[in-house]
Amino acid sequence: MKLTYCLSGHPTLPCNVLKFKSTTIMLDCGLDMTSTLNFLPLPLVQSPRLSNLPGWSLKDGNAFLDKTELIDLSTVDVILISNYHCMMALPYITEHTGFTGTVYATEPTVQIGRLLPSPLKDAVEVSTWRRCYTMQEVNSALSKIQLVGYSQKIELFGAVQVTPLSSGYALGSSNWIIQSHYEKVSYVSGSSLLTTHPQPMDQASLKNSDVLVLTGLTQIPTANPDGMVGEFCSNLALTVRNGGNVLVPCYPSGVIYDLLECLYQYIDSAGLSSVPLYFISPVANSSLEFSQIFAEWLCHNKQSKVYLPEPPFPHAELIQTNKLKHYPSIHGDFSNDFRQPCVVFTGHPSLRFGDVVHFMELWGKSSLNTIIFTEPDFSYLEALAPYQPLAMKCIYCPIDTRLNFIQVSKLLKEVQPLHVVCPEQYTQPPPAQSHRMDLMIDCQPPAMSYRRAEVLALPFKRRYEKIEIMPELADSLVPMEIKPGISLATVSAVLHTKDNKHLLQPPPRPAQPTSGKKRKRVSDDVPDCKVLKPLLSGSIPVEQFVQTLEKHGFSDIKVEDTAKGHIVLLQEAETLIQIEEDSTHIICDNDEMLRVRLRDLVLKFLQKF
Repeated sequence: MKLTYCLSGHPTLPCNVLKFKSTTIMLDCGLDMTSTLNFLPLPLVQSPRLSNLPGWSLKDGNAFLDKTELIDLSTVDVILISNYHCMMALPYITEHTGFTGTVYATEPTVQIGRLLPSPLKDAVEVSTWRRCYTMQEVNSALSKIQLVGYSQKIELFGAVQVTPLSSGYALGSSNWIIQSHYEKVSYVSGSSLLTTHPQPMDQASLKNSDVLVLTGLTQIPTANPDGMVGEFCSNLALTVRNGGNVLVPCYPSGVIYDLLECLYQYIDSAGLSSVPLYFISPVANSSLEFSQIFAEWLCHNKQSKVYLPEPPFPHAELIQTNKLKHYPSIHGDFSNDFRQPCVVFTGHPSLRFGDVVHFMELWGKSSLNTIIFTEPDFSYLEALAPYQPLAMKCIYCPIDTRLNFIQVSKLLKEVQPLHVVCPEQYTQPPPAQSHRMDLMIDCQPPAMSYRRAEVLALPFKRRYEKIEIMPELADSLVPMEIKPGISLATVSAVLHTKDNKHLLQPPPRPAQPTSGKKRKRVSDDVPDCKVLKPLLSGSIPVEQFVQTLEKHGFSDIKVEDTAKGHIVLLQEAETLIQIEEDSTHIICDNDEMLRVRLRDLVLKFLQKF
């Protein structure tokens, strides 16, 4: 078994390829978008200031796409998607490579993943940007995904079985179990033990793993999500009380659900109920609706609200009371409804495209306004660089609910995998905090690490294979106990293999001779099975064997010990008997009668079956 080719250098946007029992499985296909920071922002209208920035260079954008050329994607049988952040390269793989396999993901992952490429998919008019894929290709890729549910077992070619488990991170996010009858690999990516809106993480099913592949940990291990939410609310309140506006660059799904829920509880107590909240995205309406209809993928408390009936998320009430309004863009209705001070949630978190660019230009010159970064995927300092000098205040409150290193250590102690495999970044402290030995994975045996484009052989080999036996063949077996609790039986059969499943069938019976011309049967092509010699088991006690030899007329017997057993010398007969743990040899010169006589004496001490 091999973990071949890590295709992504970003541990929270993984793309690994696992070869297991002749099956090639791609684990996620994340797309690292941090290279967008190398580009100038794309304003909604021409901006002379942004176009003429001095000293700002446009770097080569070819790194924008993961270098999937490292592996022939036509050899990949299956792609398993863990969450909607880890599927951004899927349209490129399904539409622009030789991949013809199957993709598995949960329904929320597919539906919310459909929302994420916008407006990236439309940013193709800039000559320095490389076309990634179109919306038509996005829909084509998503149509090829087979939907699965938690704990659903999927057979892959009869060789292995894959099962998605709740990872607790986002709606429909999954960890995956990949197992045969005797081996088990767990893939843990983007998981959370915190109590938020998704179903809680399924930890019990990860136990007894031979290998646990661990990736997608928090990008900010020193930041407490609850503390960050508190800072977000307090800075938001301070800004709007002073007459300023708050800009929150965000994705259209995920953390925004939790932020809106916190604001629902906070704005009335803070006296901010009159401050409008705007959610602007081409998919804002779809995102808010999806969060309400995927009830079975939510935590128990939110599921129970559906049966009351109540909306599981409080942003439904915010919308009903006009405290939260959503728009596809800043054009049209938003222009008529817009009033200040306000709070705007919009994308993209990189500040390179989307409606956020317009608000940066609109509000950046006033110190009354504040931009609050909550997404941890991009360096906020690099994101702000093209907009400098900037008068508006900047607050960094990154909220990442994925596992931190303390939680990982506790998880590994509970599930106790034989081996842990993870990105190299997790086996050493962060470069900026080299003294923080607590910011790395600590487990026994030490974790095996990999880096991009590296091939890693997993440290266990297949030892057993399951074979079924037909009932009529089983009835014919006569087991013999060779040790307490251990019985063996010889079997003569035909092994039939199809779709990686093995079946022992009774051997064909020899055809009975008939007079005249006979019709050839399929079974006549199968050679007659030879009658097997009986198998022997047991050990030969040397002292008793010597006594037996003496009773049968042999004399002048000498015994020598060897590293592997004993040698019995019959000096008068010029014969040597080598007795070892797994074999016995009788050596005599051209005296077949003597050899057979000694063989029969040896067989008296062994069992036949």
